[in-house]
Amino acid sequence: MPLQLDHVAFEALVVAELDALPDEMVDGLENVVFVTEDRPEDGSLDLLGLYDGVAVTERGQYGFGEMPDRIILYREPLLAICADEGELRDEIHVTLVHEIAHFYGIDDERLHDLGWA
Repeated sequence: MPLQLDHVAFEALVVAELDALPDEMVDGLENVVFVTEDRPEDGSLDLLGLYDGVAVTERGQYGFGEMPDRIILYREPLLAICADEGELRDEIHVTLVHEIAHFYGIDDERLHDLGWA
C-alpha cells in the first residue's frame, strides 16, 4: 500500500527539507516560488518535480515584474515510490536539489554525473 499523507503534512515535509538545504544552494534563488501539487498536468505518476522557469544562465535581461519561476513537487508520485516517511524525506530532498539545479542551469546529464538524477 502506498504511503498516505495529506496536502498539509506533505507541504510541511517539503518546507522542512527546504529549510535543511545548505545556505549556498538557496541563497541565490531569486524570484522562485515552491509549490506542491497532487500530480503533473498529464495525470501521470512518472514526474516527481518540475522546474518551470528560465535558468539563471539563460536569463539575459531579466527585470522586475517578471512572474516568478516555480519549483513544483508532486505529492502523489513521490508518495507512490516511498515506503515510509524517512524515504519520502530523502526523495523530497533529492527532488528539491534536482529542480534547484535546473534553476542554476545544470542539466539532467550533469546531474546524473553528480549522482543527483
